[in-house]
Amino acid sequence: MKQYMYIIRGGEEMENNASPEEMQEHMEKWQEWMGDLAQKDQLIGGEPLMNEARSLTQKGQHITDRPLAEGKELVGGYIIVKANSLDEATALAKGCPGFEHDCTIEVREIRLMD
Repeated sequence: MKQYMYIIRGGEEMENNASPEEMQEHMEKWQEWMGDLAQKDQLIGGEPLMNEARSLTQKGQHITDRPLAEGKELVGGYIIVKANSLDEATALAKGCPGFEHDCTIEVREIRLMD
């Protein structure tokens, strides 16, 4: 099987405005979805990311503090899964609870280094 990364963007508005009960309910959906992937031996790992970041450009000479101003551009987390094809990895991503809060997911095959 190949490895694919889900790059998850957006959803910060829900995180910032949800009640503790709403957050708990939403996190349970994430645990259920990721638990299902793990049970099928398709989950390799994944974590949410903190909003604070830095970007290095110009050969590392220019440092820009982040997050980006536009929340939909902010990468909120990543998940790595196993699948036989890009189509299969895309189909697995359709169950992501983040879609309830306007997240987007970019599905990318990981190129393994030999």
